[in-house]
Amino acid sequence: MPGGRLTQQERQQIALGLADGLAYAEIARRLDRPTSTITREVMRNGGPTGYRSDLAHRATEHRARRRQAASRDPKAPVRADGRDAEAVREFEEVFTTVLIQSGTPKMMARVMACLCLTDSGSLTASELVQHLQVSPASISKAIAFLDSQGLVRRERDERRRERYVVDDDIWYQSMMASARAALQIVETARQGVGVLGSGTPAGARLEGIARFLEFVSESTARAAEQARSILSTKPVTATPGTTTPPGGVA
Repeated sequence: MPGGRLTQQERQQIALGLADGLAYAEIARRLDRPTSTITREVMRNGGPTGYRSDLAHRATEHRARRRQAASRDPKAPVRADGRDAEAVREFEEVFTTVLIQSGTPKMMARVMACLCLTDSGSLTASELVQHLQVSPASISKAIAFLDSQGLVRRERDERRRERYVVDDDIWYQSMMASARAALQIVETARQGVGVLGSGTPAGARLEGIARFLEFVSESTARAAEQARSILSTKPVTATPGTTTPPGGVA
């Protein structure tokens, strides 16, 4: 399996594969590359609908030059946690793009990614403004949206500053909020059936919508309840020379 950076020709093949509707795994197989390499490449450079091989290649070269310059600059900022600042920044871009592709508005995705990538899982409005270089109003609007979706919670720190938090339970709460939102559509659709008549095409359509979303809502809530413990379960790290048996219990 070849290593190193993707070549311009490989990026052209990726673009052609995306245009043909191929899955990342199939593109990776044709290029003899890991699927994760293709996924990261696409998500970092516009996503499946916005990927352009020439732009991606230039962007990669620009990042490489910037990283080399930073490594030579004795005044380049160093992260207190010792992580590669450029690698973290690039991953934040990838994560943000994935959230956008899943339907999250851009600014909300940027704030969510920023929060998720902090060890503390929490930041103040001023910290978000400084990191993302946007206005306080933009942060306020993004937090209001994420709060309404159950994706963040608010709390006060010892200095009485409002902090925005993502923690293990946030993802469960978000799924449950999604299930409740679907049930609201179910109730409204069934009201429409009563208005339009169950024997009419429009009424039948609304009833179909209600039954479908009711099933999805119940399934989502049930799955979230069953999987909730996963969020608080720490991954098992196998020590050298040991084998973790199926089920994850050593």
